[in-house]
Amino acid sequence: MFDLDKWQEIGATMQKNKLRTFLTAFGVFWGIFMLVLLLGAGKGLENGVINRFGDGVKNSIYVWSGKTAMAHKGMKPGREIKFTNEDLKAIEREMTNLNILAPRNRVWGEYTINYKKQNGSYQVFGAEPDFMKLNGERPYRGRLLNTFDEREKRKVVVLGEQVAQVLFGKEDPVGEYVNIRGIHFKVVGTFKASGNNSGRREERAYIPFSTLQSAFNQPNLVQMMALAAQEGVPAKEMEDRLKKLLAQRHKFSENDDMALGVENTEAEFLKLMGLFSGIRIFVWIVGIGTLIAGIVGVSNIMMIIVKERTREIGVRKALGATPASIVSLILQESVVITAFSGYMGLLAGTGVLALLDYLLVSSGAELPFFANPEVDLGVAVSATVVLVLSGALAGLMPALKAANIKPIEALRAE
Repeated sequence: MFDLDKWQEIGATMQKNKLRTFLTAFGVFWGIFMLVLLLGAGKGLENGVINRFGDGVKNSIYVWSGKTAMAHKGMKPGREIKFTNEDLKAIEREMTNLNILAPRNRVWGEYTINYKKQNGSYQVFGAEPDFMKLNGERPYRGRLLNTFDEREKRKVVVLGEQVAQVLFGKEDPVGEYVNIRGIHFKVVGTFKASGNNSGRREERAYIPFSTLQSAFNQPNLVQMMALAAQEGVPAKEMEDRLKKLLAQRHKFSENDDMALGVENTEAEFLKLMGLFSGIRIFVWIVGIGTLIAGIVGVSNIMMIIVKERTREIGVRKALGATPASIVSLILQESVVITAFSGYMGLLAGTGVLALLDYLLVSSGAELPFFANPEVDLGVAVSATVVLVLSGALAGLMPALKAANIKPIEALRAE
């Protein structure tokens, strides 16, 4: 039950010892403030690194052909591996748990793309629609490539937004025609990219994979394949099975690392997530250590307070105060100091993170590997619970000592 007299007494005690109360509370304030700040900075670093991956699928595998570096079954090293459309069919047929398979070819060199009097030299790729999904290109105006474009070998193109700005300026490019090596392609959309090299990736153009093969004399050539496993299937397992299948089809050793180029985004992503897990553990250790130091300070101050009020506590007990009422008085004062100062630290830390995020967004600055520092709601709730429990623990020993004071001995104390 709410006891107004008890709360007034706690307030009077704090008012009487302002400096001591402030210094005691500051230790807890600083512990929570640093914990929140470190957690927010760690989250900002994690967000920044994840942003570098962009919007691409995190369990994708990219495979491209290379040259053999090892002799195998009587064949000399230095053979060039060339993927074909039959490889795509074999992968779809024999690779179980495969979710997406999307090839991509490139028109070699940078070819001039013309629109009326405007022109620019950019990379032109032929890709199936799922490749852009795996790679993280997202529609900005119009649409991306679709299955009908691929199936009907349509002469359509999707431009990177930077290409569109150079060729069309403020004009809407959707529905217009551009010239690529003497062939006219209808612009069906533009795309934006995020993550690594997003600016350079927007200096590209994509046409359907089947169109590139037929229009640019690559009838049975596949330069790169992008794959994604079904949910729950490790990408490394898919990578190993793919290497084995391609090694059998093209007669090279599975241990020949030069025969294939492989980029496993899931492996890189998991490595980074493991690193951030370690960072979070380290931050919690440092933050909790600082918080414990503040709580120990609260406990010591409460012990001093109990010693100073020994005679008062003795009088209370002589007048009939129960041990429970003495314990609750000390515990309440400890919880008030700890919870209030800790909550102020929580607000201050959150405020600093919000200010930092605002400055980054408003200034338009992009720090490498750092974005959107924040502390989630779960951490804030957990910190509040920890504060209340910590305050109770900090005052428990002094409260028990106060409850065990004998009135006669307390009245004799000087």
